[in-house]
Amino acid sequence: MSDNIGAPGSQFSRRDFVKATGTAGAASMAGCTAGRQRTQQGPQAQQQQQNDQLPLAGAPQVVDVTEQNNQVTLRSVTSRMAAHPGDSMGGPVELPSVWAFQADDRTPSVPGPVIRTKEGEDIEVTLDNTDATMPHTLHFHGVRKTWENDGVPTTTGITVMPGEKHTYEIPANVPGTHLYHCHYQTHRHIDMGMYGVFRVDPEGYEPADQELFMTLKDWDSRLNRQIAGEDVSYSPRDRTPDVFTINGRSAPRTLHPEDGSPVIVSQGDTVRLHLANNGYMSHPMHTHNHRFRIVEKDGSQVPEAAQYEQDIVNLAPAERKTIEFEADADPGIYLMHCHKVSHAMNGNSYPGGMVGAIVYEEAMDSDIFADLMDYAGYEG
Repeated sequence: MSDNIGAPGSQFSRRDFVKATGTAGAASMAGCTAGRQRTQQGPQAQQQQQNDQLPLAGAPQVVDVTEQNNQVTLRSVTSRMAAHPGDSMGGPVELPSVWAFQADDRTPSVPGPVIRTKEGEDIEVTLDNTDATMPHTLHFHGVRKTWENDGVPTTTGITVMPGEKHTYEIPANVPGTHLYHCHYQTHRHIDMGMYGVFRVDPEGYEPADQELFMTLKDWDSRLNRQIAGEDVSYSPRDRTPDVFTINGRSAPRTLHPEDGSPVIVSQGDTVRLHLANNGYMSHPMHTHNHRFRIVEKDGSQVPEAAQYEQDIVNLAPAERKTIEFEADADPGIYLMHCHKVSHAMNGNSYPGGMVGAIVYEEAMDSDIFADLMDYAGYEG
């Protein structure tokens, strides 16, 4: 398990968090699902008990495959996702069934792990479906690969059936930030959580002081509830999203340094944030008090002459944009959120949903930050 806190890729550690906040660093949320009383009886109660026994999907971690012989194994693990398990701010917000990606022996997560490599370091990704109950495939955006490695079952003839393994050879020949996802029954499998970020660093790449990954996703929870056995009607033709997440979490869970993925910075940091949209709706993301430049789009570098400062960036489905800014504001806590206001809600409760924050390390020991965590339902 990574020792970092904040968004995946962050250089801040739990030790930094403990130093800043003076807490034990292991936060729990009041009103978690496990603590709620259930009085239902019969088949529905039995199904609920089975769902409660599923593992919780964790937060995404960065897997540097260059450190493990350019190889990684992915498998799908049926899990549940506590986007916001607290009783405050429109909670609890939970998806009773998701299909999380597990990299090697790490914790299964939604989104899946950030698979990171370097230009020219071609990788082998093994899809281990030996314990699965349904077919899957893997499709990688951006990079140029052979036909048989494209991951689409109807055009390649390759479907990884239950009980099988298959290794995809993915060349790292297009630097930038890309996506990967299951391409079997795509409309359903992505919406169940089978997606992640694939990052190829170009030759001579110089990382920023803080280099972070942030994945946006809109969900129609009826699908997850239907897969979990609930008697609900769902059709992808009548998709109505009601859960909105950043790295698999809804506000206020997004804001907690260990439980969510805030953008934690120190005064003077250069911050590079790789944004990806794995949902089916567009999301205009707005940063408070920080103006940024778009330096990459869909893996292509944006020439410096074409860059300009702005404070909102729209991401269409499957689009990726890398933004860069200086942490030069008055040290504090500044929101970063989708400006479709209905996406910044949990049900009828505002704020919630697709709301994150830029949090200065200097502000983490403030009364305001403590009050924010308390208001969100956390206990230190």
